[in-house]
Amino acid sequence: MHRQTPPTEPFDPERKFIRVTSIHARGFVEFEFSIGDPQLFVEMILPRAEFEQFCRDQHVQPTHGALPQAAAGSAEHEWDWSLRTAREQRFRRES
Repeated sequence: MHRQTPPTEPFDPERKFIRVTSIHARGFVEFEFSIGDPQLFVEMILPRAEFEQFCRDQHVQPTHGALPQAAAGSAEHEWDWSLRTAREQRFRRES
């Protein structure tokens, strides 16, 4: 059985985070949104105005920089990916 390291801060559902991952030329903002723990997130994309409103409505805290990667070969490493990285590394890029 693998034991995960406990979080350094307690889970707080009132804390909300965003991490912008891409801004598209057509005005869309691609980002990760999390509640309570910036390592547990959903990937979202919204037009710029709706993204800004979403941030105001959710009272998010910006999170800068990429999350630390899990050690290669570890159980966490198997799950250490996102749709964005899968798209960039696994799927054919279309113009």
